[in-house]
Amino acid sequence: MRGRNLRGELDTFLAGRERELIDFRRDLHMHPELAFAEYRTTQRIVERLTAAGLVPSVLPRGTGVICEVGSGDGPTVALRADIDALPVPDEKDVAYSSTVPGVCHACGHDVHTTILLGTSLFLAQQAEAGLLPGRVRLIFQPAEELPGGALEVMASGGISGVDRIFGLHCDPRLDVGKVGLKAGPITSACDKVSIRVSGPGGHTARPHLTADLVFALAKILTELPAALSRRVDPRSSLSLVWGRVEAGSVANAIPDDGIAEGTVRCLDETAWHAAPDMIKTLLESVAGAYGVEAEMDYVRGVPPVVNDEVSVQMLTEAAEGVLGEDAVAPTEQSLGGEDFGWYLESVPGAYGRLGTRTPGSTHLADIHQGTFDVDETAIGTGVRFLAATALTALWEGRRPSAASTEPLLALNLDN
Repeated sequence: MRGRNLRGELDTFLAGRERELIDFRRDLHMHPELAFAEYRTTQRIVERLTAAGLVPSVLPRGTGVICEVGSGDGPTVALRADIDALPVPDEKDVAYSSTVPGVCHACGHDVHTTILLGTSLFLAQQAEAGLLPGRVRLIFQPAEELPGGALEVMASGGISGVDRIFGLHCDPRLDVGKVGLKAGPITSACDKVSIRVSGPGGHTARPHLTADLVFALAKILTELPAALSRRVDPRSSLSLVWGRVEAGSVANAIPDDGIAEGTVRCLDETAWHAAPDMIKTLLESVAGAYGVEAEMDYVRGVPPVVNDEVSVQMLTEAAEGVLGEDAVAPTEQSLGGEDFGWYLESVPGAYGRLGTRTPGSTHLADIHQGTFDVDETAIGTGVRFLAATALTALWEGRRPSAASTEPLLALNLDN
């Protein structure tokens, strides 16, 4: 296998497929579907994989696809893409704008899906030619935005027997051709908290005869985040930020209940596990001081995505081999949440960021905005990157000893 020109093989493959992949992405972009409702998207993926001679399986709820490429006794590497859209109106003036009111691919999942599809087609050719040193499991995951899709995949045995797993995400802050990599935590935990406060209401002229619930709620809103920041290591960046507050209906009446909802984000897994009990204790203390009853509903979201160092080295080697020695850029840990973290609690792996900004552009349309779009040459970059990553990990998995001094990739990636 040594001496193969993987970069050249990918160039040849994409020369005949890139237009098709861009069209596939645009079709998905025009027909976005929300979490666990990705039926058309699932059908399109199944049709294309089946046409390539693969045997895809739809997840039990009817959305999402798992498909295996290759066979034999080698290691199994998983590649994951998320397929759901967001409840955000499409604000772009392009020919491929969303045709679904109030829904669009504002996070690049259409791009992720297309990249994994393209990678699948290339790896299928490799397997047919006897050039795949193991198996690659393709995971087209539903409901990342909910979240919950990763748990659905895991419950269906989607990562059973997997030795290593990889994923990527569009990054509009990076130029096309660049990938952002980081060992250790790369995203944060993200949970939701809802607090309902109740107490005797009354006339605003006589607050002393009430619990003055709005005042008490305001104290909870300000004192909980402040106290929380003093209860944990500052390096964990545990934060509570409110997004919705509601109490009362008229200016001269103190209400008898109110509600506050927000998110808890954390960079550290230990602090994340401790957060619910800590917040509950602080809430009871503040509420008690103002004579109100407080109930908390704490909904776990996702753990931090913590990249395995060896897996990041594989991503680095793959990117430098097929994209160039200057392709890898350092990236910071984000406070955003990503359910890929659930996979990494069970299987070693890593999550990279794919540049989608046109070089020289000063326009930044961030993710989760209706104006978000990508430079579509990033699709070819992503296919090169994921395909090389899969082969890198497969060849590394075949080595008899992790202490070997041989290069990770048993291929000539350069021209």
